[in-house]
Amino acid sequence: MTARLNIVPFVSVDHMMKLVLAIGVERFLTDLAEYIEEDFRRWALFDKTPRVASHSIDGVIELMPTSDGRLYGFKYVNGHPKNTRDGRQTVTAFGVLADVGNGYPMLLSEMTILTALRTAATSAVAAKYLAPKGAECMAIIGNGAQSEFQALAFKALLGVNRLRLYDIDPAATRKCADNLAGLGFDITSSASAHAAVEGAHIITTVTADKQCATILTDNMVGSGVHINAVGGDCPGKTELHRDILLRSQIFVEYTPQTRIEGEIQQLAADHPVVELWEVMTGKTSVRADSRAVTLFDSVGFATEDFSALRYVRDQLADTGFYEELDLLADPDEPRDLFGMLLRAANND
Repeated sequence: MTARLNIVPFVSVDHMMKLVLAIGVERFLTDLAEYIEEDFRRWALFDKTPRVASHSIDGVIELMPTSDGRLYGFKYVNGHPKNTRDGRQTVTAFGVLADVGNGYPMLLSEMTILTALRTAATSAVAAKYLAPKGAECMAIIGNGAQSEFQALAFKALLGVNRLRLYDIDPAATRKCADNLAGLGFDITSSASAHAAVEGAHIITTVTADKQCATILTDNMVGSGVHINAVGGDCPGKTELHRDILLRSQIFVEYTPQTRIEGEIQQLAADHPVVELWEVMTGKTSVRADSRAVTLFDSVGFATEDFSALRYVRDQLADTGFYEELDLLADPDEPRDLFGMLLRAANND
């Protein structure tokens, strides 16, 4: 990649799609999961703060920053469930990776597609530690934009090959089933959420509505099941009945953020939870009782976006799937920025 100081590599949506397809979706998810897990294991090195959120009646716009002391990354992301009525995405995003030493951006990237991939990869990394051994059947309730990525991540990392799909919109279920056809799954389209969870070892909830919903009730969750709760990601938005939380072992990314945005916003502020890094580093054990219900209360955290940007940047030199963006002023004399304007005028 170029060493010119004014140039920042930019990964467009087109280049991101080409990069993912060149690597292969499942390989991309597997490799990305390794970066995510590596950074969770380095948890103590990171700046950590709940995301900066601007809420409105229509949705939310958020900034998600973090740094490991060497690199700095942030993501801009929105969540507007009503957007689909206008033919727009519910979630869009872009991100920046920068050098802490000089503050210069090293990468600007689309993150709408990348967020879907990192969310799915994070879910599968968590399930690698939390799901029952030998789990091969997953129910996916909510068959929108994230559903196929979740399915492929769980197949790539855990070997899940049976899917039970349900969405309140049958067209969404048909879309998901059609997209995943021929990719190694035994797929059942279910008539209800109750039907979808029957026989499932893992239950993934990934709905979009910005409200306190009850996608799962306590009687739907059998012993030994792992719940991958992905849809709740802001205050006032949940998917699980409170009784499920009270009988589950709950695992989170960053407790202060999840208390605000996750399923556990329904519980007392001191209700015990375990952070994922504690499991990955062996500080905390999981499933002493095989009948226990485990819950990954996933809201998405900045280190996961940092991992995703770091992974993408590492692929660019070999693939060339980026363009050179003239983003930074680079005058001949660093203190003569105005002179750069004058010279530009003369050149015209």
